[in-house]
Amino acid sequence: MRIQNIRSAAARASCRRHRRRRLLSTDSNPRPIFVAATKQHVGKTTTSLAIMSGLQKRFDKVGFIKPVGQQHVTVHSPSVGHDVRVDKDICLLKEQFRLDHIDYTDMSPVIIPSGYTKKYLDGEISFETQQQAIEDSFRKVQDASDIVLIEGTGHCAVGSIVNVNNAKVASMLGASMLLIANGGLGKAFDELELNRVLCEKHNVPIAGVVINKVFPEKYEQTKHYMSKALMDNYGIPLLGCVPDRPFLGCPALADLERLFRTELICGHKHRLRHYRVEDINLVTTSLTRFLENIRTKLPRTLYICHVTRDDIILGFMAEYQRNRREGERPFEAALLVCGRKDKYQIAEEVLDMFHGLNDAPIMVAPYNTHTAMAMIHDYTPKLNIDDKNRVRKAVEHYEPYIDFDRLLESASK
Repeated sequence: MRIQNIRSAAARASCRRHRRRRLLSTDSNPRPIFVAATKQHVGKTTTSLAIMSGLQKRFDKVGFIKPVGQQHVTVHSPSVGHDVRVDKDICLLKEQFRLDHIDYTDMSPVIIPSGYTKKYLDGEISFETQQQAIEDSFRKVQDASDIVLIEGTGHCAVGSIVNVNNAKVASMLGASMLLIANGGLGKAFDELELNRVLCEKHNVPIAGVVINKVFPEKYEQTKHYMSKALMDNYGIPLLGCVPDRPFLGCPALADLERLFRTELICGHKHRLRHYRVEDINLVTTSLTRFLENIRTKLPRTLYICHVTRDDIILGFMAEYQRNRREGERPFEAALLVCGRKDKYQIAEEVLDMFHGLNDAPIMVAPYNTHTAMAMIHDYTPKLNIDDKNRVRKAVEHYEPYIDFDRLLESASK
């Protein structure tokens, strides 16, 4: 309820600002906005999604570019007529917001795959080549857009070893920096300071800061004191303070497929079903107790068992059949079967029984149960274009908390 009240107030303020004016293209493009984080897993891409959504409400054509990327995918480029490699976040932003006025070839000019750094240090790749690629791509995106949103890779120093860190690229493109940090005060401010110094070194103006994943009960306190600390020390505005929403960090079964490099054996249509980490249950009890749990616990629970527990695997399948027959409540449980691939295998007779279990998600991971549990707890799910529901909810949650008028005003200074 507290988050809803905070969100409602923020949404009303955002709507009032939006009604006051709509920014259209002018003779000179506004200064581009460069989004960088203070470290990994602070919500940089989620914030970029929210900012893109807000900018599209204020400008006719919003450009997007990620000058330096690491994890890449292959997509087809209509302009060149063949496949190209782009950073994975490019696909998400381009498809989600239908950025048809710009091409994939201009949105991800520099990709750093494995071995790239050695080639750079050996002189096979030059700084000038990278700089030319970034500037040419940016110019094309800027010429086709009213404003450009730039997403960095990690914190401001990422890319330093190949001389294209975020702060340096922001300076190269004449952008204003928007720094993203996780909730808190002292630790968040310390992390912001490290990145602020690098921006200062490269003469990059900082438009402001967005603090993410703030505990709802500490929202007002964090917003007040972080705003005061930033303004008193540097004259930098706090442009957003976003309360935490745990759902956005809940892994879907598709995330676990990527994590364990495996696929669901059955229940494929539920790949995008999410499970809270606190609702993961390692089964070490008897079959009787397991059946009691699956019938009384929250229906959306992820159970983990060892591959040698044939009784639990068969019990899970039997409970699914019973539930479907009696229709007591939706069957939303999933089962992760663990065991080292070189040592344990699911019996062929058991595998044959999985056929026809269309609504019972079962996955096999080639790790012991302890390792699998630790991997899930340490994993931070990333937004992707396949999980449209989570992307939509992320934008809806973040956007109202960002002061777009102040962002655009500060970025133009």
